Amino acid sequence: MEEYEKLIALKVLGITRSEVQPGAYALLLENADSTPDEARRIPIVVGAAEAQSIAVHMEQVVPSRPLTHDLFVSLFHAYGIELKQVVIYSFKDGVFAAKLFVTNGPLEVQIDSRTSDAIAIALRTGAPVFTTPEVMELTSYEWRRDGEYKPQRPVRLEDLPVDKLERRMQHYVDLEQYEKAARIQKIIAQKTNPSQGDE
Repeated sequence: MEEYEKLIALKVLGITRSEVQPGAYALLLENADSTPDEARRIPIVVGAAEAQSIAVHMEQVVPSRPLTHDLFVSLFHAYGIELKQVVIYSFKDGVFAAKLFVTNGPLEVQIDSRTSDAIAIALRTGAPVFTTPEVMELTSYEWRRDGEYKPQRPVRLEDLPVDKLERRMQHYVDLEQYEKAARIQKIIAQKTNPSQGDE
């Protein structure tokens, strides 16, 4: 089974509905060793079905019939499959990718997954969620309880330095404007790793 070095543990903060675009949601993650006053946070835009599945579990709502992710977990239990961990291992062209690390006795398997699906299943099984330092560097922003954002004069986002982009992304996340935050997240990734566009 492929191993990743120096993984960063994450915790799921929750799902928020965007006030800008109907039907848009964001999943917010942060480093597990964060403090009440400081953290590194990763916003991930997710679909309505995945957002509902994650929110239902986090709010401890019991649906009348099992949701798709509940069905996966039931199958895991029925066949003795254990989810060991979820690793968000890639961010490319604005899209996150994750892997489920599962075992069934001596058998160890990695299953590629959308990040939202992987986290919905991890929450139900209690499996830990990790990311790589590279993904954390490309996609996270610094959150501080006492942080302030001062609006700048209109300027092309692509022309801003990375530190200002990170602060502006935090501002949009605080305002729950996740589509704008995701756009800036992609620009940061392109500026910090230009070779991605050639792959």
